[in-house]
Amino acid sequence: MIDRYLLPAQRALLVPVAKVLVARGVSADQVTLAGFVLGVLCLPALWLGWYGLALALILANRIADGLDGAIARQAGPTDRGAFLDIALDFIFYALVPLGFALADPDRNALAAAVLIAAFIGTGSSFLAFATIAAKRGMRAQDYPAKGIYYLGGLTEGGETIAFFVAICVWPQTFPWLAGLFAAACAITTLTRWYMGWVAFAPAAAPYQRASQE
Repeated sequence: MIDRYLLPAQRALLVPVAKVLVARGVSADQVTLAGFVLGVLCLPALWLGWYGLALALILANRIADGLDGAIARQAGPTDRGAFLDIALDFIFYALVPLGFALADPDRNALAAAVLIAAFIGTGSSFLAFATIAAKRGMRAQDYPAKGIYYLGGLTEGGETIAFFVAICVWPQTFPWLAGLFAAACAITTLTRWYMGWVAFAPAAAPYQRASQE
């Protein structure tokens, strides 16, 4: 919901760093993979209850997620880069609630399971819409630089980062915050289902083609 407003500031901060890395031969894929490794390390940190370290690793992963895009825009985007970016992101998102479930199964496991199910809803609806949108040649006007059609919603990247920060700072509130965020993800999923139902209806096909001409 807020990503479209955050992206310009994020790019302004990351472009200078991206230029330095490109000049030194660092590729976007290398940053994507390094960021994913850092994100995976948050799982044992959460399991052990090292929430400060976990938060640092989560933020490092999110910085790398923005930086790889900035590098790609400098050096030229690739289909492999777009694939890696989205595929690894969804795994990372699931690892965070899993870490909280491992840290305190009695208190957190059910909320973590509900949240992961909610993440599957937002992720599957996002990818399903992007697949059909690509088939129809549609582009997201709010996110023209994205490698695939980026369909927004109530819970996007900015809201997810804020949620991860909150549960690391106040880990005792995880069951309640996870429930609230899962509900917000459910709303996002429902709105995306509706948008797909309307946008990809048979009667909408001629309109979509005409809008691209």
